[in-house]
Amino acid sequence: MRRELAGYFATPVAYVFIIIFLLLVNALTFFMGNFFERGQADLASFFQFHAWVYMLLIPAISMRMWAEERKSGTIELLMTLPLSLMQVVLGKYLAAVVFAAIALALTFPLWITVNYLGEPDNGVILAGYLGSLLMSAGFLAVGAFISALTKNQVIAFVMTAAVCFVLIASGAPIVLSFFSDWAPKEVVDFIASLSFLAHFNDISKGVLDIRDVIYFVSLIGVFLFANAVAVERLKAE
Repeated sequence: MRRELAGYFATPVAYVFIIIFLLLVNALTFFMGNFFERGQADLASFFQFHAWVYMLLIPAISMRMWAEERKSGTIELLMTLPLSLMQVVLGKYLAAVVFAAIALALTFPLWITVNYLGEPDNGVILAGYLGSLLMSAGFLAVGAFISALTKNQVIAFVMTAAVCFVLIASGAPIVLSFFSDWAPKEVVDFIASLSFLAHFNDISKGVLDIRDVIYFVSLIGVFLFANAVAVERLKAE
């Protein structure tokens, strides 16, 4: 994990990602979220755009995780290290999660600002940060799996963004209305339950429902397992 994390900061990619992430979330918070105009001491206008920002930027982190190893041929060297397959998969994944957490933590001036301007419920804000981190971790798990399927980082980026969009939009009314006309209610409810936004919105409001946490943890576990299976197949080639 330390090796992978150091690798992010060894190139300009890490700094470019952090700068763009901070610019995007701040611009969306103040201009589209109407942070000051709302006149409320909370960070709701900050968290409401996180899913869409992650959909655009998280694939830029995950696309290189395995695709770069496959393209350069270093995956064979990586597999000779005295580590189990799952340790390698988790090491790469956790490094990406820590990097995303660093980028998220650098938004702390907004938290300071809202505490200076009013008296917010910091428990709700903390829950929002936790939900945002879980959501980014979910996107990274998806991206890690897709990155293991191809040598092309551009393809990994586009496919990850597409899958993340589906996971975000699955709870949107326009999507559900398409299924509600012909599919059973149980199927519609299942599709709605796959939405990242539905689970994240509950957490960002300060409602730490165990079902939301289980959703993110389960999704991460499924995609990391799929990632390990994909890498195992590479070893067999």
